[in-house]
Amino acid sequence: MIKLSWPEVSARRLARQGLDSPAGGTPADMVSAMCGAHAQVMSAAELSIGSRLDGVTRTGVREALWDERSLVKTHGPRGTVHVLAARDLPMWVGAMSRLPVQRNPFPEDVRLTPAQADEVVEAIRAVLDGDALTIEELGDAVVGATGSWAGDLVMPAFQTMWPRWRQAMAIAAHRGAFVFGPARGRKVTYTRPPDGFQPVDGRTELVRRYLTAYGPATPGQFAQWLGAPKTWAARLFESADLEEVLFEGEPAWVVAGDTGVPGDPPRGVRLLPYFDAYVVAGRPRELLYPGAAAARALAGGQAGNFPVLLVDGTVAGVWHQRRSGRKIRVTVEPLRTLTSARLRELDEQVARVGEILEGEPELTIGPVTVGAHA
Repeated sequence: MIKLSWPEVSARRLARQGLDSPAGGTPADMVSAMCGAHAQVMSAAELSIGSRLDGVTRTGVREALWDERSLVKTHGPRGTVHVLAARDLPMWVGAMSRLPVQRNPFPEDVRLTPAQADEVVEAIRAVLDGDALTIEELGDAVVGATGSWAGDLVMPAFQTMWPRWRQAMAIAAHRGAFVFGPARGRKVTYTRPPDGFQPVDGRTELVRRYLTAYGPATPGQFAQWLGAPKTWAARLFESADLEEVLFEGEPAWVVAGDTGVPGDPPRGVRLLPYFDAYVVAGRPRELLYPGAAAARALAGGQAGNFPVLLVDGTVAGVWHQRRSGRKIRVTVEPLRTLTSARLRELDEQVARVGEILEGEPELTIGPVTVGAHA
């Protein structure tokens, strides 16, 4: 059985998503290789994508998303908002719509019944036929198509109450009822998927894509990344054409025959934004976040809530950027002393952040006082 070490696997993951050196290709190519870019913080998604590509800025990402429509914004793994390659949407919807129904966490008097959730999903699909609606407009249309029960303000959210129907948003996205549309002023809109969109059963292909980007991995790690039951993921691994290897002495899986690793260990300094795919999907956590990094850069064991300083493929600090006009103030808090060569690389990374975000960066090395992102 092939044995792989953490440095080998880290170098492999960095190389496969343009983090060893910026890649050529398009934003859609890179997002496909990443298995999606987390987009709860849109500027972070732009930075995640742009930092992996040669010469791409936030304008290029926005053009791919809203003009070319080679990217789509929707609910992806774990029900969280992601940017996906439009060409991959049939695979994603085909896979996510086949996830086992999870237990509804809301109290009985708040939750949607399965039948009500189905009704809301079909209402969203119907009312978005050709239109782009704000959340308020979509809510009015859904309540009009279903009933007053859908509009009951029963969901606590951000110091206010949301209507009952919004419990079904992630389900509706996973079933292909909507994607995000272009903003209308400061308001988010929702619209139907691209013309000609037809879901396919993409479960096995999604396993292959995930393992290509983040393998070796276990069914349990895939389940955590996707937001799926472990038993479901284990059956999916059994049905795919995979190969077992030993990763740091533990059994893990890769796509059959895909055991190659770069000849050199991981090298370089990188600044990864909130919820970057490399850290969210990257496991084991204790190898990716060694020593003090686990206490400083994880939030309750969860990765992505802090932007991180990556040194040679492992987390070695946190950072934060604050924008004011064109000025971007970047504060980096290393967890170990950086050599002069590393500091020069850090300067280059800060300059690249400014280029991607189209601003004028200024670096400060010192404590980051901003807490974890929710």
